[in-house]
Amino acid sequence: MVSIREALQIAEDAGLDLIEISPQATPPVCKVLDYGKYKYEAQKRKAEAKKNQKVIEIKELKLRPMIDKHDYDVKVKQAKKFLEEGNKVKFTMRYKGREMNTAELGKAVLDRLMEDLDGLCRMEAEPKMEGKQMMMIVGPAN
Repeated sequence: MVSIREALQIAEDAGLDLIEISPQATPPVCKVLDYGKYKYEAQKRKAEAKKNQKVIEIKELKLRPMIDKHDYDVKVKQAKKFLEEGNKVKFTMRYKGREMNTAELGKAVLDRLMEDLDGLCRMEAEPKMEGKQMMMIVGPAN
């Protein structure tokens, strides 16, 4: 155990900083090191960790209940591409006017989507109505 004065003198003689590591301990634990270098290395470690992490985006595809065959095929193709890239896909089924009375048509289209994307994705959020649109989120199957 070293007094605070002695510790500060040791750090000053070495040209370094006295850093308090654990103030709650009895006696408090301190370390003699170059604080600028320590901060720089911590920043480098943080940047390296950030560089290595995979950012998952949510891509949105908008549909209508009365979607045509070719338009549907294009949406399926886009969804497959997004899922292969590792992104999540949010399908939004929009209803206009009287289409609200036939919400089961939109649900059928979303069910057909899940069948066509079988094996590529897993459902993360079941289809649910929010106002005039129904939403469903799927993620890569990993």
